[in-house]
Amino acid sequence: MRTSGILLAISSLNSKYGVGDFGKEAYKFVDIIQKTGFTIWQLLPLNPLGYGNSPYQPYSSQAGDEIYISPDLLYEQGLLKKKPKTLENNRVDYEKARKLKAEILKEAFKNFKKDKDYEEFIKFDFVYKYAVFLTLKKANNLNIWNKWDKEQKNWIVDRKLDLSKYNEGIEYEMFVQYMFYKQWTDLKKYANSKGIRIMGDIPFYVGLDSLDVWENQKSFLLNKNGNPKFIAGVPPDYFSKNGQRWGNPIYDWKYLKENDYYFWIKRIEYNAKLYDILRIDHFRAFDTYWQVNARNKTAKAGEWIEAPGYEVFDLIKKKFPKLEIVAEDLGGLRKEVLQLRDHYNLKGMKILLFSLDPNEGNNNFSDKKNMIIYTGTHDNQTAMGFFESQDQKTKDYIIKLFKEHNYDTQNIANGFLEMTFDSIADYAIVPVQDILGLDDSARMNTPSTLNNINWSFKLNSMEKLEEKTDYLHKLLKKTKRI
Repeated sequence: MRTSGILLAISSLNSKYGVGDFGKEAYKFVDIIQKTGFTIWQLLPLNPLGYGNSPYQPYSSQAGDEIYISPDLLYEQGLLKKKPKTLENNRVDYEKARKLKAEILKEAFKNFKKDKDYEEFIKFDFVYKYAVFLTLKKANNLNIWNKWDKEQKNWIVDRKLDLSKYNEGIEYEMFVQYMFYKQWTDLKKYANSKGIRIMGDIPFYVGLDSLDVWENQKSFLLNKNGNPKFIAGVPPDYFSKNGQRWGNPIYDWKYLKENDYYFWIKRIEYNAKLYDILRIDHFRAFDTYWQVNARNKTAKAGEWIEAPGYEVFDLIKKKFPKLEIVAEDLGGLRKEVLQLRDHYNLKGMKILLFSLDPNEGNNNFSDKKNMIIYTGTHDNQTAMGFFESQDQKTKDYIIKLFKEHNYDTQNIANGFLEMTFDSIADYAIVPVQDILGLDDSARMNTPSTLNNINWSFKLNSMEKLEEKTDYLHKLLKKTKRI
């Protein structure tokens, strides 16, 4: 079925509290995309942000980040006695926003009374463990778990540490997780009632500094001190002469197999409650992954290791037969990765901007229907940023393509949209930046860089998006996506 969607991180929604959240702007966004005719809202991971504010290095692959909790909804619920102070900014300021949200949540916690829904929520396996993890982490100046003292570090295994002095902190963290879950599930329910499905995003790897690794140390190739023997990354390519050294610990697939891949099943099971569609990032690692000795300073010297992808997906498909899974299958891949994807009839991804090289010819229209076509993703230039950075030969080639297919050549941003939605691919999803024709100052992330610009894009007004709804609605009709 031909359909379409929009990509926007919750953090990028307009907000008067420093970072986008589950409040009124999120509901307004749902109304706008429903009016337009989109049926999918794709998000970035909502887990607790780790190193560099990246949603792909979370402290837990099941817990949610408190920064997405709406102070306005807490106030309406009666958990705040007065309207909270605000933080106005043009880009997300994670440090200031986190500090402000913590103050607000501590105030709300004082006024919170446990109810049946709360008692039901804390039965989820991760909730208490994550609350202990974060409380101990805060007690250790946010140090990684393998640097804690022995009793604290071993609590997850032997439960010997007396946690009584941490009880208030643990209760607070469980309250925070409950508020996240409640506000998110209310928003998702509203989106679903409007015919909008939510696509969530699961990173293939988890961060060393996480509940996932602390709790499941045997599931990873760690040494006796809890440090990785091997780490994840990708080998050198056109973009990076040293490769990318991500630093995530590598799975111990032998141990995972002996335990029926419980770690993966548990992750999928909980995330399937939060989202309608799951995109698995770095899907290729289910076939082969790049393993680097942790002592190496770059990812140059590594080796490809085969993974038991078929065994894992046989189990996932058996346990979650109705769950729609999308495979992030971008980049240069060996044919076995695509065979794995197709064996389970998973949708793959195609990026329009990668298919506009005048020296290679136009192959932007996928020859497969079972795909999602994007102008670009969070890791790419915006469509207009891409166009503006090209040499004249490439610009002329793109305009020539647009003319051949009767796409807009006066408004290049619209030309990219028309080319994307006209694709044969079943799904077409476009970042909000490309709908609005924004340049590279609105880019979400530049891989292999660490700065305050990454992940900080903010949609400061929905006015221009609302102005485009009629154009988009007509375009979706014309391209038979509604």
